[in-house]
Amino acid sequence: MLKKRLYQCLSAAGLALAVGACKTPELVVKNESRNTPASYPTASAAAPIDSANLARVQWKQFFTDPNLKALIETALQNNQELNITLQEVEIARNEVRARSGEYLPFVGLGARADVEKVGRYTLQGATEEQVDIKEDRHTPDPLTNFELGAFATWEVDIWHKLRNAKKAAAMRYLASVEGKNFTVTNLVAEIANSYYELLALDNQLAIVKQNIGIQSNALELVRLQKESARTTELAVKRFEAQVQNTRSLQFKLQQRITETENKLNYLAGRYPQPVVRDDATFNDLQPSVITAGLPTQLLSNRPDIRQAEQQLVAAKLDVQVARANFYPSLSLSGGVGLAAFTPGLLASTPESMLYSLGADLAGPLFNRNGIKATYYSANAAQTQAVYRYEKTVLNAYIEVSNQLSNIGNLAQSYDAKAKEVAALNQSIDISNSLFRSARAEYTEVLFTQRDALESKFDLIETKMQQLNATVNVYRALGGGWQ
Repeated sequence: MLKKRLYQCLSAAGLALAVGACKTPELVVKNESRNTPASYPTASAAAPIDSANLARVQWKQFFTDPNLKALIETALQNNQELNITLQEVEIARNEVRARSGEYLPFVGLGARADVEKVGRYTLQGATEEQVDIKEDRHTPDPLTNFELGAFATWEVDIWHKLRNAKKAAAMRYLASVEGKNFTVTNLVAEIANSYYELLALDNQLAIVKQNIGIQSNALELVRLQKESARTTELAVKRFEAQVQNTRSLQFKLQQRITETENKLNYLAGRYPQPVVRDDATFNDLQPSVITAGLPTQLLSNRPDIRQAEQQLVAAKLDVQVARANFYPSLSLSGGVGLAAFTPGLLASTPESMLYSLGADLAGPLFNRNGIKATYYSANAAQTQAVYRYEKTVLNAYIEVSNQLSNIGNLAQSYDAKAKEVAALNQSIDISNSLFRSARAEYTEVLFTQRDALESKFDLIETKMQQLNATVNVYRALGGGWQ
C-alpha cells in the first residue's frame, strides 16, 4: 500500500513538472537576410563582372616585391596583435573541451579516513555499550573509519541543453578562427600600404633633393644677374627663400620616412631598424588587374562575414539552451566502495562493501522570472547577432564598391597628372630660358618651379593611392589570409 502511494506521488510530481515545462514564453524571432545585390555598381568600369575573384589569390602570389613578402612573413610570425588573437583561439578551443565534458558522466575516486569519539551518555554511546561486535568485543573507542571508493554523477541531457551549449562553444571557436583570419587580412593590407607609402616618400625625397640642386643653381644665376644689375636684391631673396622652403620640406619628409619605417617595424614585431626596400622600382609598379567576382562570394571569402555568421549560429543555440531551462532535468548519482574500522578489514568483502544509487528529477514550477529573463536576453542577443551579421555584409559590399570606384577614378587622375608633370617640366626649361634673356620675370620662374615640384609630388601620391586601392580592394574582397 505504501509503495503504491509512493508511485502515485512520483507520477503526480512528474505530470506537474511536464505540464509546467510545456509553457515556454513565445518570442519574436528575427531571421537574417542573406540577399546581396547581383553585382557591384562600379564593376563594369573597374573590373569584369564574372565569377573570377581576386580574393582567392594567395598573398604570396598577389604581391611580387620580395622585400614586401619578407616583411609580411616576419609580421605573421612576430606581430603581437596577431599572437594575442591566436591565444583567443586557444581559449575558445579549451571552452569547447570543457563543454564537451559536461554532458558526459563525472567519475572520481576518493579515499577517506576519520576517527570519532562519542560520549558514553549519548544515545549512540549508550546503544553501542550494549552491542557486541565479535567475541564480546565492543565497538572500538575511539572509532576509526577508512573508506575507499568511486563515485559518479551524470546529468542526463534529455533536452540537448548540454549538447547545444557544446555546439555553441564550437561555433564561437570557429568564429575566433575567422577573427584570426580577419586579423591576418588587415595586417597584410596594412603592411603593404605602409610599404608603398615608404617607397613613395623615398621618391618624393629624391625629387626634393633634385629640386634643391636646381633651385640652388637658379639662385646662383640670380646673384650673378644682380651683380650685373640685371635684377634686384628682391629676386635674390625670393629665390633664396624658395631654396630654404624646399630644404624644410626635405627634413619633414625624412621624419615621415622614419615614422613609416618604425610603423612597419612595429607591425613586424621588432624594434626600429632599416627597412629593406628598392625605391627605384616604385615608378615601375603597376596596379594589379582587379577581378571582383560576384557580391555573393563575399559571404564565403570575407573572414569577418564568416565570423559574424558563426557567432549568429552560436547565439541561436544559446536560445535553445535557455529554453531547456524551463524543462525538468534528470540527474543520476552513484557510488561504490569499501569501508571498515581498520585498513586490514577493507579487503574483507562483501562485509566491507558499500554502494549507493540515486536519481533526481527537478524542474521549475513557480516563480520562473529568472529563467524567463535569461531566455529573453538570449533571444535579444540573437537579434543583435542578426543585425551584426547584416551590418557586416553591408559594410563589406560598400567597401568593395568604394574601392572599385576609387581604382577607376585614380587611373584617370594619374593619366591627367602625368600630362601635367610633362607640361610643367617643359615650362621650367622655357621659363629659365626666358629669364636668362630678360623676357620673363623671376616670379614666373619661381611659380613654375613650385608648381612643377607640387605636381611631381602629386603624381607620386596618386601612384601610391593606386597601389593602396588595389591592396584595399584585395582586402575588401576577402583576400590576404590564405
